[in-house]
Amino acid sequence: MTRIEKRFAQLKSDGGKAFIPYVTAGDPSLEITLELVLALEKAGADLIELGVPFSDPIADGPVIQRATDRALRNGVTLQKVLKLGENIRKKSEIPLILFSYFNPLLNHGLERLAKDAVSMGFDGVLASDLTLEESGPFVRTMRGAGLNTIFLVAPTSSEERMKRIAEASTGFLYAVSRTGVTGERQELAADLKEFLRTLRSYTKMPIAVGLGISRPEHVQAVWQEADGAIVGSAIVKEIEEDMRDPDVDLVGMVSAFARWLKDPSGK
Repeated sequence: MTRIEKRFAQLKSDGGKAFIPYVTAGDPSLEITLELVLALEKAGADLIELGVPFSDPIADGPVIQRATDRALRNGVTLQKVLKLGENIRKKSEIPLILFSYFNPLLNHGLERLAKDAVSMGFDGVLASDLTLEESGPFVRTMRGAGLNTIFLVAPTSSEERMKRIAEASTGFLYAVSRTGVTGERQELAADLKEFLRTLRSYTKMPIAVGLGISRPEHVQAVWQEADGAIVGSAIVKEIEEDMRDPDVDLVGMVSAFARWLKDPSGK
């Protein structure tokens, strides 16, 4: 079992749900990203998605686009993100997901990527723009190395496609809460509950929901129906706002924000 699978199994045994933050690696720096991951774990994160900056982030809204641009200007590459995973692993056993568009992974070479990802402590890989029809070599190579392959499934997918995506996924299934790009939303989609119940009929693996989750009530609502809540843009926006003031404890502020998202009562 990967760390991802072990963590979801433990949460299920304990009656808990996963809190999964996303951060863009290298925004504002790789050194601070390392500190953020460790602080987010202390704040209650169960898994971490480390985003690989890419020059054409078509699935992302303006907040993550800006973070990606800042990371690229800092010279962050896939190889450096993999090295970051190795540095995190020296201090933590939190499950790590390499979250990327497919081009950087393909350019690195799938066999080399699988070897490097495992040796540097990653547990799963998600290629957000990789279509199911073209995923065969990716799935075989990553799974062959012992990595989870995590795929996105959208509410607009046909039921047959939902079933096929579930079969291609291991670790957990990433359910997109609504159509569109990443970004904060005031409310969750009205049909989310029905969508998740349909997914449940096709898989027994954990389902985590992402896209638009930005408030504690969103997290709680997702936990009512799914096994995990993924928070990306809201955390990246908090990083962006905090970095504007050099006197602000960025890591501390982001950690406090994550704690609030998971439990606004402060317990």
